[in-house]
Amino acid sequence: MRSATARLRSLSPDDLSRTLASSGLHAFTLPELKAATRNFSSSHFIGEGGFGPVYKGFLDERLRPGELQPQHVAVKCLDADGPQGHREWLAEVVYLGMLSHPHLVKLIGYGCHDEQRMLVYEYMARGSLEHHLFKNLLSSLPWRTRLKIAVGAAKGLAFLHEADTPVIYRDFKASNILLDSDYTAKLSDFGLAKEGPQGDDTHVTTRVMGTHGYAAPEYILTGHLTAKSDVYSFGVVLLELLTGRRSVDKRRRGREQHLVDWARPYLRHPERLHRVMDPSLDGQYSGKAAHKAAMVAYHCLHSVPKSRPTMRDVVDALEPLLSMCADVPAGPFVYTVPSVPAPQADDRKADEEAPAGAAAARKKCLASAVHAEDELRTGNPNQRYASSVAGHKNSSLKQSRDRGA
Repeated sequence: MRSATARLRSLSPDDLSRTLASSGLHAFTLPELKAATRNFSSSHFIGEGGFGPVYKGFLDERLRPGELQPQHVAVKCLDADGPQGHREWLAEVVYLGMLSHPHLVKLIGYGCHDEQRMLVYEYMARGSLEHHLFKNLLSSLPWRTRLKIAVGAAKGLAFLHEADTPVIYRDFKASNILLDSDYTAKLSDFGLAKEGPQGDDTHVTTRVMGTHGYAAPEYILTGHLTAKSDVYSFGVVLLELLTGRRSVDKRRRGREQHLVDWARPYLRHPERLHRVMDPSLDGQYSGKAAHKAAMVAYHCLHSVPKSRPTMRDVVDALEPLLSMCADVPAGPFVYTVPSVPAPQADDRKADEEAPAGAAAARKKCLASAVHAEDELRTGNPNQRYASSVAGHKNSSLKQSRDRGA
């Protein structure tokens, strides 16, 4: 792949199309992509990143009879004035044209017309992880869904690191993790990916690229890029999943502006972990699984690269947590008093004929049910909520005060 990348950079668009023909990628013309997106209509605009704007489109046999299955796609267009260019576009085509995995977004084809560069992907119905964590104010990702996303993203990185020619992703962050309709995580945007070191080489020296808050500190300082740089970035994203906070948030005060600096000291202590867990989870998570996931993040964020785990180790540590749902606290239990139907004529007659003791017992039973409902509504919250951290005796009410503090 290393030699292929260097060779492909020197090819003309026509030669590139012929070379990549065996990859199964489609070389789309500009008119075809205009037809798929209704001339890149603003109504089809779905987002914009460092590469450029992205539009939703639809491919069917009318474009290429017998070649294309009807499907929705995302068409990414290179912004001529943006920070990325032909090199990043080509890297995307090369890597996703040669690599295929359930946790990598599928590249369907590309377009190259004069100075215009386009990429055509499978459409990811749920958008990015960044949107669900930080921009969706109407709902919060459930605990098990967060774990599922973390495991899927970890598998994608592990696949890249274990390829015949290792690939370092270099820009792992929440906005580059896309989700399908079933919340399966897939890595996208390979514009900054690099071939990893081979043989006796310990690292790749390259200019520092990536996103502030996610890049490993040793990479920022030296430009030495290794697979452990990706491991650090994964630790940051896992921390975002646990806390619901951005890696860098200038709106917060002091140390809390930088998520790793603020949260990492809490990760090793189960009794303190609830202080950094996402409040929007409302305590509905497995305390034991949360602690194990926090420890994975803690080790991924180690300042010494060699002390960080491999991504395969991360997958092996996180995947078993998906089955640890038995100790997830249930929501509040509400007792509903069954409605009492209006007495019928026969019932009134039976009541009149029944002994006075039976009528009194019926009234006592109804009063007990009402009293039980009042206790559940006004009683100690500790009777209605399980502890949000399994294995600890602190009540959820105390945890709420600690979290607020």
